[in-house]
Amino acid sequence: MFLASVAMVIGVFSIINRVGGYSGKPSSSVMAQTTVVQTSTPAETSSTQPTTVKKVSEKPQKNTTQPTTQSGKNYPVIEKQFLQDGITYENFSVKNSTDFTLDVEKELNSPLGFKIDKNHRVQVLIFHTHCCESYLKDDTGYYPSDYYPRSTKNSENVTSVGDEIENQLKSAGIGVIHDKTKHDYPSYNGSYDRSLETIQKYMDKYENIKVVLDIHRDALGEGGESGKVKPVFKYKGKKAAQIMIMTGYNYEGGGYFPFWEENLRFALRLQKTAEDMYPGLTRPMEFGEYTYNLNVCNGSLLIEVGTDANTLDEAKRAGKMVGKALAKVLQNN
Repeated sequence: MFLASVAMVIGVFSIINRVGGYSGKPSSSVMAQTTVVQTSTPAETSSTQPTTVKKVSEKPQKNTTQPTTQSGKNYPVIEKQFLQDGITYENFSVKNSTDFTLDVEKELNSPLGFKIDKNHRVQVLIFHTHCCESYLKDDTGYYPSDYYPRSTKNSENVTSVGDEIENQLKSAGIGVIHDKTKHDYPSYNGSYDRSLETIQKYMDKYENIKVVLDIHRDALGEGGESGKVKPVFKYKGKKAAQIMIMTGYNYEGGGYFPFWEENLRFALRLQKTAEDMYPGLTRPMEFGEYTYNLNVCNGSLLIEVGTDANTLDEAKRAGKMVGKALAKVLQNN
């Protein structure tokens, strides 16, 4: 009963963190903790693209770097490796919150709705609806009370993770463009509307785009004395952030989403390939009743890389792995 209550509380705060970008400032210091329960959902929604999370407003972000603590108070970073949860298939799992009866094996072995051509034309678009989502600088086991996990500096935010994915795709000979428009700055509200405009602009300009990736940074935990959750695993002795792949569903009243099942197949294939190559890299895949601009094409995914409790190095290391796994999926399709 206690764990169920804790799970419910953290689930609520996960939604708040993803929608608002951060939780309120805590009030007292505590020592590091070691356990937590898991859940997550993505960020702020668009009035154009139907979702299940209501839009909330957030004040414009004034700080462009992570400030050093003035109060001297520190709060715990809780390391957790998320394991299988939901529907388990071989070495990975899927959390299905839709009314669709998911046959993982059938979907995994069904053809994707696209093929990557063997040329250097732009076929992959990487972008960030919430470009300013950032990470901790150092792995200390705590974060300062005035930690502000957003930055307009690309060297500190999630675009650095996108760079790692981009580099691996280019190394594999796959044409890619990485957009770094700050759709969430100076105003966070309406980010998905603005990122949709960016997607449409590139798809109009590059008719060969077949894969569209929205790369985010997640946020888990209540913050303050309860701490922030850091999804992490080790590969070859080094810590890397865990990722969460998300794909949507054409639920009743959800609007236009004709190729959700092809996106689902793409997500499953990437999930399995990532786990085959880097055991522990993925959190359970999320298959839910939302859109988040995933209905733009039949090769569209949203990927959360770590949380605001991971370090930038951990997130970039995971981004490199995602890029390698993605290249393998695309080349073998």
